Amino acid sequence: MSVHKIEQPDPTVGVRLRTLRERYGLSQRELARRASLTNATISQVEQGVVSPTVASLRKITGGLGMTLAEFFTVDLAPDAPIFFGADELHELGSADISLRLVAAADKQRSLQMLHETYAPGADTGPEAIQHPGEESGVVVRGHITVTVGGQTRVLGPGDAYHFSSLLPHRFSNHGDEPVELVSASTPPSF
Repeated sequence: MSVHKIEQPDPTVGVRLRTLRERYGLSQRELARRASLTNATISQVEQGVVSPTVASLRKITGGLGMTLAEFFTVDLAPDAPIFFGADELHELGSADISLRLVAAADKQRSLQMLHETYAPGADTGPEAIQHPGEESGVVVRGHITVTVGGQTRVLGPGDAYHFSSLLPHRFSNHGDEPVELVSASTPPSF
């Protein structure tokens, strides 16, 4: 006689789904509408009554605006801070260049956000920097010289940049005033 084991639904998928749905302020009905599923399906998954198929889970995560990988890796800790006061940013820079990191460096993150300040005459060094990922930023005040690959440009308030970090790059403040910019990069390098 052969015995077939009945696979039980994974309750962690349901708990994760409910937590994320509530975090994003969605009702079960709204998530069901966005995912093109029934309200009962969302409810049953959250209760651990059924395990969603991969296709259904893709629809659900799409309704949440995330990928499957993000669904299973996003930090669900209720005490994970969302807002940070100016005094809560982590200083990573030096005397001439302030690099204030948003969020703790020890948290698993896929995005790095910095509030950067370059003193007059400051630069990132004589050697260009290269690393995997992408960088983007917007100048808030002052003028900064940005060199990426073979291109150099002086950017002022409101100007922005976005490039593959595999390209050699440098930042220099040749002016008499401090430069302030807000930047993001992925994956985090600090």
